[in-house]
Amino acid sequence: MSHSNSKYKLFMAFAMLVFGTLGPFVNNINFPSSFISLTRAVIGSLFIGIFMAVSGHGFDGKAIVKNLKLLIPSGIAMAFNWICLFEAYRFTGVTVATLCYYMAPVIVVLVSPFILKERLTGAKGVSVIVAVIGAVLISGVVTGATKSVKGIMLGLAAAALYSTVIVINKFVRDLSPVETTFVQLSVAAVTMIPYVLLTEDVTAFVFDTKSVVFMLIVGVFHTGIAYMIYFSSVQKIPAQTTAVFSYIDPVTAIIVSAVVLGERLDAVQIVGTVLILAATLFNELAPMLRERLRKDS
Repeated sequence: MSHSNSKYKLFMAFAMLVFGTLGPFVNNINFPSSFISLTRAVIGSLFIGIFMAVSGHGFDGKAIVKNLKLLIPSGIAMAFNWICLFEAYRFTGVTVATLCYYMAPVIVVLVSPFILKERLTGAKGVSVIVAVIGAVLISGVVTGATKSVKGIMLGLAAAALYSTVIVINKFVRDLSPVETTFVQLSVAAVTMIPYVLLTEDVTAFVFDTKSVVFMLIVGVFHTGIAYMIYFSSVQKIPAQTTAVFSYIDPVTAIIVSAVVLGERLDAVQIVGTVLILAATLFNELAPMLRERLRKDS
């Protein structure tokens, strides 16, 4: 393993750790979820734009224009995905909301045969069933410990919207991931401005110090810096490694929520957590393992 490769793995792990601490910060911001999403999109797009300019990445204007019919709806989906996720944090807690959010890969598997014309294999079907069972267990329905049906539905809505972004991105051509995300964040910001103005009484906002500081942290640290670290690493390490490292995010969220917010899972919910993470991880790794075996044979 090269020193450079190890460095980028550490960068990726750090980015995922940062993403995993998002929930507790959002839960301590006394602004509507739509306003937090707007601020995050604005700061995130500015940071990524600066990153691209400083790194000499550049913008492919023609490719952006060609893909706008995809980037606009995916940017809108990204904006409302954040709103749903942040609301889910507040209704059902960071841990359960995060695990509901990790149903996104499962939703992608379910829609892929119809939209992407990808075959639903037996292994993928099993992973979907296992993940759904896990979602039922963490919801608390089995034990009667359901905190908030509304929160769980918002978490699943966020997953559905994020899966929309994932699927649409598969049709984007001639743009790098960092260019795609920059445009999507910019679209999210532009979308959120009229939405916030129409749905919130902005004049009634109380800009307390803690909320402002935490919102800046979410925008600068959890979006701008974390995204830049992520994009500088994702091109340098294998996709299989990226898939494994992505699970640092939910595990961190669960641990931080337990320590900082005092959130606890009962035994049944812990089983559900393991099922969801195992099913989605298997779904990520199985195609890569099959491809490697095919090449080795």
